[in-house]
Amino acid sequence: MTKIQIAVSGAAGRMGRRLVAIISEDKDIELSAALESASHEKLGLDAGEVAGIGKLGVLLKPQIERRSDVLIDFSTPKATENIVRSCVEFEIPLVFATTGITPEQMKLIEKASRQIAVLTSPSMSLLVNLAMNLCKTAARNLADKDVDVEIIESHHRYKIDSPSGTALKFGQLIAEEMGQNKQIYGREGQVGIRPRNEIGFHSVRIGDDPGGHSILFGSLGETLEISIKATNRDCYVFGAIAAAKFIYNKPAGMYNMNDLLFG
Repeated sequence: MTKIQIAVSGAAGRMGRRLVAIISEDKDIELSAALESASHEKLGLDAGEVAGIGKLGVLLKPQIERRSDVLIDFSTPKATENIVRSCVEFEIPLVFATTGITPEQMKLIEKASRQIAVLTSPSMSLLVNLAMNLCKTAARNLADKDVDVEIIESHHRYKIDSPSGTALKFGQLIAEEMGQNKQIYGREGQVGIRPRNEIGFHSVRIGDDPGGHSILFGSLGETLEISIKATNRDCYVFGAIAAAKFIYNKPAGMYNMNDLLFG
């Protein structure tokens, strides 16, 4: 059986290194390219050695040089244009796992999906995406039931965007069902009585926390809490690999984790 050839963008980062390591252990896939910023200090080194697993024969390079079967992007928003352009040029399906992108960059990704398969999600975790569906169901059934919604998320000290893209996606899905048109990010001072049309977002940045989200639906007398917490980054890596296997040989178009989970 021919192994699926997977390129990794952001291969020297925290997520990228772990992705390289887990790809090397999967009998169905193989690392075909490892990409990093042209100014990265480890450029030119073996991606396996950078990941701490020994030589793989794949060097860290600043750009795609040949076609792979799928590219998984765990890089930074500023690399988005180059990654998307290269995937279109080489006709490589893209699993886009980078968060914190702008609306303009999202439009670029959507445009690319007319030519290649693109799977994008604010979280690659399978269970986070299942929790999103649970929250959407809860919101649908609690609409017009005098329920407040608050979202609390936690991540490591190095995360550069806040709230997390995952928290914002939870909020978007809930608002679509319940109709809240106001978002507030933390509270301080004499803020007054809580408005009925509000979703509150609260961000915690601490140590090496790989990520947690708690969504609270509160009425007078009781609270429903749906929580999901990562114990390490592997859940995101395994989800990204599952996504890569899913869009391999898929026709051009936009895909998400619901397509993978529910068909």
